[in-house]
Amino acid sequence: MLPSLMQQPSMMISSIIEFAERWYPDVEIVSRTTEGPVHRYTYKQMGKRCRQLAQALPKLGIKQGDRVGTLAWNGYRHLELYYGVSGTGAVLHTINPRLFTEQMSFVINHASDKVLFIDITFLPILEGLQGQLDNVQHIVVMTDRSHMPDTTLDNVLCYEELIDAESSDYQWPEFDENAASSICYTSGTTGNPKGVVYSHRSTIIHALGSSTPNALALSATDCILLVVPQFHVNAWGVAYAGPMNGCKLVLPGPAMDGQSIHDLLEREQCTLSLAVPTIWMMLTAYLKDSNASLPYLKRVVIGGSAVPEAMIRSFELEYDVQVIHAWGMTEISPLGTVNMLLPQLQHLDYEAQMPTKLKQGRTVFGIDLRIVDDANNCLPHDGKAFGRLQVRGHWVTSAYLGEESSVDADGWFDTGDVATIDELGFMMITDRTKDVIKSGGEWISSIELENIAVGHPSVIEAAVIAAPHPKWDERPLLIVVSTPDSKTDAADLLDYISQRVAKWQVPDDVRFVDKLPHGATGKLNKLKLREDFKNYKFPDA
Repeated sequence: MLPSLMQQPSMMISSIIEFAERWYPDVEIVSRTTEGPVHRYTYKQMGKRCRQLAQALPKLGIKQGDRVGTLAWNGYRHLELYYGVSGTGAVLHTINPRLFTEQMSFVINHASDKVLFIDITFLPILEGLQGQLDNVQHIVVMTDRSHMPDTTLDNVLCYEELIDAESSDYQWPEFDENAASSICYTSGTTGNPKGVVYSHRSTIIHALGSSTPNALALSATDCILLVVPQFHVNAWGVAYAGPMNGCKLVLPGPAMDGQSIHDLLEREQCTLSLAVPTIWMMLTAYLKDSNASLPYLKRVVIGGSAVPEAMIRSFELEYDVQVIHAWGMTEISPLGTVNMLLPQLQHLDYEAQMPTKLKQGRTVFGIDLRIVDDANNCLPHDGKAFGRLQVRGHWVTSAYLGEESSVDADGWFDTGDVATIDELGFMMITDRTKDVIKSGGEWISSIELENIAVGHPSVIEAAVIAAPHPKWDERPLLIVVSTPDSKTDAADLLDYISQRVAKWQVPDDVRFVDKLPHGATGKLNKLKLREDFKNYKFPDA
């Protein structure tokens, strides 16, 4: 075999900030801080501070391979840790502050975090965990001296003092690109969270893959409002892909309400933003209440859960903003599919395009997909057959931290989702394996019913769970949060749904609630709903 004559520098995360600092030195990173004011600086200034941070870490006892935890909102200091920590060969562990207390102490101990960097708002959480953290030696509060709060915690340091004491004269090391760069934990609804360990190589390839025109189509002309939290799979990888493409970044800090999001979109003239549907529900509600517009925003990426049809129509028809429906998960870094219409679909009228727009999209280079039955036989891509969705590729996990392999002999990872794939390659999640409703030998998609329900003008949010039925084994139960002035009753909602699905798929009953439970990532917590309704019996059963 003829050897190549190409150079082979290691794929290092530090190369991203070096690139942005050198070739996009004046591009801004704008952050709403936990202290209140909006902070601005450039990639050139960020690069300098990242090197100062890298110089400081060994003085905290951090060496290559050691884990450094963060408990922080989206902000410029948190972004500095993405590069300053991983760039030295240490491993960044972004912690979800919405985890239950027991889960938080578990992930900090399981990851063996030696130092924690935290925003001031999360001090009470750590104070409540005193005595439970086995390996933490230092806690660094990400603020300046004038804003340092009083605390009962030991070994507390001030972030600005820590890096101000250091020189920026630092040379990023080069090492094995397959070394761990960061850890994110899944937020599964059962058992303890599981750690997914990314490498420098997988992170770089994921950032390249997500930048392409068939994915997020990032370029230096973009100003990105990064609403998806930095503790959610590294901000869906955009914390790396943004600087890689010279994008202006806008980071919202703790203010995630509709008005605050709109204020940043307008003031910074953002062209792209990414978030889960819950955030966009708050934004569109604010837009309607205030009669506001979105003059600069061109695209929104929506993931985390299925996008309701009403939300797509609202953005695209009322505000002229393209919706990019995407799917992924912690185990795949997270990008799996992106919904970009193919040329043969673009000439269709809007109504004819909608069934495809509701799907999670097609895979991008770097990820392969398939659907299989319970015997692991591959199923056809005909848009009708549905089975267990499996993935493999350049940024897919092979095992959880501390556990054996999570893939089969051919490298396929089972996502836990049930899906279809159509003739054009568009994948659609029909349910989670544990959420699908099995009624009389047929499968009913809870996601499809939820999306239909929220299309009703009186429905704010909806969930569908399986409830036991003496004849059909399980039947769907619809649980709804309605608008404050709603006069809609169960019969009205069921009639609305019956016009859009087969009769046997229509839920057998509706229950109205004040709010629905959500997990740490903002997804519906159906485990809690099933517990809440475990004694429910259908009226006619």
